[in-house]
Amino acid sequence: MTGAGGNFCSGGDVHEIIAPLTKMTMPELLAFTRMTGDLVLAMRHCPQPIIAAIDGVCAGAGAMVALAADFRLGTPAARTAFLFTRVGLAGCDMGACTLLPRMIGQGRAAELLYTGRAMSADEGRDWGFFNRLVEPSALQDEALALATGLARGPTFAHAMTKKLLHQEWAMDIDAAIEAEAQAQAICMQTGDFRRAYDAFVARKSPAFEGN
Repeated sequence: MTGAGGNFCSGGDVHEIIAPLTKMTMPELLAFTRMTGDLVLAMRHCPQPIIAAIDGVCAGAGAMVALAADFRLGTPAARTAFLFTRVGLAGCDMGACTLLPRMIGQGRAAELLYTGRAMSADEGRDWGFFNRLVEPSALQDEALALATGLARGPTFAHAMTKKLLHQEWAMDIDAAIEAEAQAQAICMQTGDFRRAYDAFVARKSPAFEGN
């Protein structure tokens, strides 16, 4: 996922999205906010890993789209802001209070969500929001290379990894270890597992087929 024109996403358009909200009833507003949350849920439940390639402005709902991705590649020009409080809204939008503290820590998340200030690219990298920073001219190539590598890997196993990364937030350690034991047992029945073993014995690189 990426933006255009040197920016990732600046969030909701003031005239096309924000203005109509001021005229909606409570049921209409709730339907809208649930709809925006559904985007994050769809991204987290999507079995394929999602890569966000972020340059320039990454704000509001755009910041949440980036946060909901599995990987974030940024540029030194990236500026990420969860600026909901700047328009009189709570910082807890689209899952921000769940996702952001787990990504960068409770204290740092609290600062960004209360103040709405922009997180610099260097802060994002040092705090764990960005997997890495690259020059703008290399951003698309780097994202595509990462996506290609994942697509050529054991895609069923990747989907299982993503599923457990999502589900284990609500598990204690006993449940998590049991869930991972079941996940690995399932993966051990796949052709990719057998192909990887055969390739190791033959001292070759495995060719995964996603099954």
